Amino acid sequence: MSKHFQVLVIGAGTAGIMVSSMLKRKNNSLQIAIIEPSETHFYQPAWTLVGANTYNFDKTSRPMASLIPKGVEWIKEYADKFEPENNKVITKKGNEFTYDYLVVAPGLKIAPDMIEGLQEAMDKGVVCSNYTDPNYTWEILKDFKGGTALFTQPATPIKCGGAPQKIMYLADEHFRKTGVRENTDIVFALPSGSIFGVKIIADTLMSVVDKKDINVRFFHKLVKVDGNKKIAWYEIVKDLTGGGCVTIADGDEASLDREIQHNYKDVKVTREGDLYGIHFDMMHLAPPQCAPDFITNSPLASETGWVDVDKGTMQHAKFINIFSLGDVSNLPTSKTGAAIRKQAPVVVENILKLIETNKLSTKAYKGYTSCPLVTGYGKMVLAEFDYNQNFEPDPKLKQFPLMIGDSSKEHWRLWILKKYGLPYLYWNKMMKGIEV
Repeated sequence: MSKHFQVLVIGAGTAGIMVSSMLKRKNNSLQIAIIEPSETHFYQPAWTLVGANTYNFDKTSRPMASLIPKGVEWIKEYADKFEPENNKVITKKGNEFTYDYLVVAPGLKIAPDMIEGLQEAMDKGVVCSNYTDPNYTWEILKDFKGGTALFTQPATPIKCGGAPQKIMYLADEHFRKTGVRENTDIVFALPSGSIFGVKIIADTLMSVVDKKDINVRFFHKLVKVDGNKKIAWYEIVKDLTGGGCVTIADGDEASLDREIQHNYKDVKVTREGDLYGIHFDMMHLAPPQCAPDFITNSPLASETGWVDVDKGTMQHAKFINIFSLGDVSNLPTSKTGAAIRKQAPVVVENILKLIETNKLSTKAYKGYTSCPLVTGYGKMVLAEFDYNQNFEPDPKLKQFPLMIGDSSKEHWRLWILKKYGLPYLYWNKMMKGIEV
């Protein structure tokens, strides 16, 4: 089968639905199709709350058919190959679809196989992840009786870089409510040298972890998980220091051992060659994530495996009628729905302008994204920033009811935004192509 469309969209996640809906709103005559095999669309930002038993998992999903914009053809297949020179996409079934303009937004791939032993340990025993099964995360937190609660994240890009620590703050409060916190050591091991890339937000979060007595271990790159022995193995990135991390005294390995043991206090740490194993009684992690194989192996990908686009226009670096946004693009910003909220209007304006004048619009994406950092039940910090890691609150969000004050500090009003306001905006505005 072969069919032609003016605009062909790969993926019906946040980016794909939003772009398609906005294009239809602005030009209803456009012939648009979405290639998407999934029958269900998930609002994944709420999965953090599901994992802490404060949001119903069933409310995070809707049938895909209810979100495909009216007048947009839904091709229920997997995209498989690109032939950009021929303006063609081939599906796994061998069907061919051609286009005038292509929007590539299939999202990313959860890849636990990138860490030895993780595939076997994921969502089994005491290893859990909100990224894959938030209901199982709650089962682990609910049954936890004390010991070492390890929270960690990989060295790869991930959906919402703040998510691995949100569940940790909620777990801390749950453990206090159930009386097991006094018998618990909470460890947060991460590969970077800062708890967050924006200083004003990092300062707030460090005050939170100090208040909660959480042991933060910087420069810890997860390389192996032994689910049976309950050990997470880390490589210490030795060429970096500071931020509360282990420091190396003249390359002295004995000093490194002593300092690690001292910094972990009551947490059991084992040495195996160059690796350090943290023994845990429960572990929550964000698994490694990467672009889907059909993207990585395509002519659209950069050397890093993500779709190669201009960071302001989201136009492909080589093929002028191809755009990409969201998680699969190589835009140097966080992979969040909030980023897509600002990226989609730019892609839409550029496509419409190209159709009309064969030139791009003057509208540009400046890297805005936000990360709602839940710091406890009823508390949140809203990190909003641009390409330069500047704290940049969105004036439109300031117009939202209750949104007043300094969003870089913890407040219950921001929790209301996270739990009620953002899901409403997502389903009723963004998914309907309304710019918010």
